[in-house]
Amino acid sequence: MNELNLHPHLLPVPLEKAYRLLNHGPTVLVSAQDQTHTGVMTAAWACPVEFKPAKVSVVLDKSSMTRSIIENSGHFVLQVPNLKQLKMVYALGMMSQHDAPEKLRQCGVNLFHFPHSTLPAVDGCSAWLLCKLIHEPHHQQQHDLFIGEVIHAYADERIFKDGHWLFDQASDDWKSLHHVAGGHFYTIGQAVSVE
Repeated sequence: MNELNLHPHLLPVPLEKAYRLLNHGPTVLVSAQDQTHTGVMTAAWACPVEFKPAKVSVVLDKSSMTRSIIENSGHFVLQVPNLKQLKMVYALGMMSQHDAPEKLRQCGVNLFHFPHSTLPAVDGCSAWLLCKLIHEPHHQQQHDLFIGEVIHAYADERIFKDGHWLFDQASDDWKSLHHVAGGHFYTIGQAVSVE
């Protein structure tokens, strides 16, 4: 795993602004690590839940290894991938680590960690939310719904700065992905404002 100092464009995001990293509804990557395994999967259903303390939710199928890792470790990372990672994002969503133990290598995942954390973060994303699991056994079992308190948030300053996404200023490669079905995604569109 690489160290953070190899990522000069990462800036911390104040936790009260962390919701903005997910507010536009992107497909996310979910990563986690326990004593035995490291997992990364794609998830389309993730959203902010609360401002202060910052909380997020994500739906994780019972069959996924990453879900088991999160249940064991009590922590996870939500990442906002971008268009240049499309093939990796799709492959991570189509492969199960139960069937393909070398899934991360096969999908081309490069991991790093922040200096204050041992949580695995996916390199090349636009934003990262490091989360502590809020154990809600009923929601997790009945609805596959996991809630996390955001303990740290980061974004790449080339696409998110001063609390705002820069999709109109950056190249298309930085646009977030929005899953529809199968291998069909959209990237985020043009900004419009109410005058």
